[in-house]
Amino acid sequence: MIGFLRGRLLEKHPNRLLVDVQGVGYDVQVPLSTFYDMGEPGGEVELRVHTHVREDQIALYGFLTTLELQLFERLIAVSGIGPKLALAALSGIEPGELVRAVRTADVARLSSIPGIGKKTAERISLELKDKLPASLVPGVPVAGAPAGDGAMRDDLLSALLNLGYQRAGAEKAVDAALKALPGSPPPAFEQALRAALRGMSR
Repeated sequence: MIGFLRGRLLEKHPNRLLVDVQGVGYDVQVPLSTFYDMGEPGGEVELRVHTHVREDQIALYGFLTTLELQLFERLIAVSGIGPKLALAALSGIEPGELVRAVRTADVARLSSIPGIGKKTAERISLELKDKLPASLVPGVPVAGAPAGDGAMRDDLLSALLNLGYQRAGAEKAVDAALKALPGSPPPAFEQALRAALRGMSR
């Protein structure tokens, strides 16, 4: 099983990375918590990896920190939570906030994540409440390349839709985020996406 990758980042997308390891390209699915802190294409990257094997597929899930990997693996151990939903959970809420929500049984916050209903949120809290660390130090986001308002809006909307949010709500959150963030210099994509996700969770 692959548990770790070190190589050159070829492509970077909100939900996946392409990493060149000695001439072999690894397509790795990642949560937004990892995407936020990822450098730009061309740089070296190190990822902790969970290899998920099914009868018809082998999928790689990558994380910048051991905490993210641990959260992912504990989430997929919960009945009814698969890798896709676990990634959505880590994408829809910061790792530290996820830990706090689980430990305090904040069902409302957990069920605001796309794909996680009230019953699933209650099950996550019940099964993981005593299995998650009490605190963590969040990472510092790496600034990305600025983009024009139109391109930035399209990219943000696409990212939210891919995460499972409804278009109407996503459009409102993106527009509000771009309006609230400073216009000069243009906000980094990661910064704007964080703001839009905060808007979606209200």
